[in-house]
Amino acid sequence: MTWRSLTFSSCAILLAALPLAAVDVSGTVQIRDSAKGQTVKRKDFSGAVLSFRAVGSPAPAAPAKHAVMEQRHKTFVPHVLPVVAGTAIDFPNFDPIFHNAFSRFSGQIFDVGLYAPGTSRTVKFVRTGAVRVFCNIHSDMTAVILVLNTPNFAVTGKDGSFHVDLPPGSYDVSVFHERATDETLQGLSQRIQVADGPVRLAPIGISEAGYLLAPHKNKYGQDYGPPSDDKVIYPGVRN
Repeated sequence: MTWRSLTFSSCAILLAALPLAAVDVSGTVQIRDSAKGQTVKRKDFSGAVLSFRAVGSPAPAAPAKHAVMEQRHKTFVPHVLPVVAGTAIDFPNFDPIFHNAFSRFSGQIFDVGLYAPGTSRTVKFVRTGAVRVFCNIHSDMTAVILVLNTPNFAVTGKDGSFHVDLPPGSYDVSVFHERATDETLQGLSQRIQVADGPVRLAPIGISEAGYLLAPHKNKYGQDYGPPSDDKVIYPGVRN
């Protein structure tokens, strides 16, 4: 074997070992049949999650870095947080008031208990699915944690657009929106092929028709009491 053939073979092995270049996959989502004023008047299509799982791929390893869902100005930030199964999520309290994040309705049930301003709690999410998050003190505080079996996902911006970089291959695409029924979302699933050029998906319409938003209870399964008057204890904090 000559040195030229050895060099060619070595280069071929190195090229085969290199990861394939990521391809831009993009598209837009529009929310339809919405009773929510922000969606209708402002055409706010943010918060939909597109997840892409490579066909035949094993379950991904949980990332070492924690995800974060803040409690700030009596709001969970971000409102929709997609993570890979096995991810630990920190719940730092940046408000000058106590909070108690919990979920008892779907996905992984958890309760971090009552904790003070400037402190944090951590929960590891191992069960895939949508976790509806609430505060046991403030009934208007809500959020969604979407626990996925893939690290490839994107969240839509206000205009409904999304982008994600994927290596070439076949992917099963799933769509999530917090005010759509399971049947509606299942009907939006599709399989796509990613090759060596940018992929633009056909526009996706998510209907909220049929979704019923029921008032939630506190963590004890009881109705919330009168809103807490936080201004008495912490001036400047809105109710």
